[in-house]
Amino acid sequence: MDNRDWLILKVLYDKKNITKAAETLYISQPALTNRLKQMEKEFGVNIVTRGRRGVCFTPQGEYLYQCANEILQKIEKAKETLWNMDNDVVGTLKLGVSRFMMKHKLPALLKLFKTKYPKVEFKIITDWSSDIVNMLANKDIHLGFVRGDYRWKCEKHLLFEENICVVSKNNIELENLPNLPRIDYQTDHLLKSLIDNWWTDNFTIGPLVSMNVDQLETCKEMVINDLGYGIMPRLVVNNLNDLHIINLFNKNGTPIIRKTWLFYEKEVLNLNVVNAFVDFIKNFDLQDI
Repeated sequence: MDNRDWLILKVLYDKKNITKAAETLYISQPALTNRLKQMEKEFGVNIVTRGRRGVCFTPQGEYLYQCANEILQKIEKAKETLWNMDNDVVGTLKLGVSRFMMKHKLPALLKLFKTKYPKVEFKIITDWSSDIVNMLANKDIHLGFVRGDYRWKCEKHLLFEENICVVSKNNIELENLPNLPRIDYQTDHLLKSLIDNWWTDNFTIGPLVSMNVDQLETCKEMVINDLGYGIMPRLVVNNLNDLHIINLFNKNGTPIIRKTWLFYEKEVLNLNVVNAFVDFIKNFDLQDI
């Protein structure tokens, strides 16, 4: 067994599919299958069983997966400790990023940080905010860019706030929304709850959903093409001047707002690369990007 084998076990366990694991590792499917057979021969056990829906780890495979996690974490910790000894900002920064941040904010931000600290590399995972919180708890990433007020007991820094609003191609009145075609999209449960709660506070009947799409950006494009209205965070459409936008308010008159946070654990600040990035973020206005 070498480090690559432990990584194969971890990725295969996460993906539960040999083809997807091979793609993630940038190796061929036959090569991965061969390495898996060699591991099973070395340990004298079956690590996985194969089925129609992918692979399932045996009890022995589950144990080896746990070993793989521990070994890979120790190797990563050793690298970080060695990089930190020189007091230089160097190493790999592991980030969990919401889809909106990845598309609209992060690339420009990382470019500026990389210019200041050229020895830094990045490992970025794009996912739902709820999954990013779980990755932080499991110590799979150093920092998480999270949209919404998720429970987090450790360190957090507010990046920006934005209104939730109704967006349409043409001028519409809020009281007419139940009779107008709405475009819905897949999103995290916190944003969905904000929208659903506002709706039930203001209407006695459900929305007239004419279209369901996979993501917020698709919804925006449909609205631009006058196929219906959408309810979405303001920053998604801030740079579009030809749309009609109405900010939403609670019954008590307070605006309905979505916050975006940087979450992390205090101990990761002991790493020079993480500490430098957090300082950089705290002194940077993401609204400017």
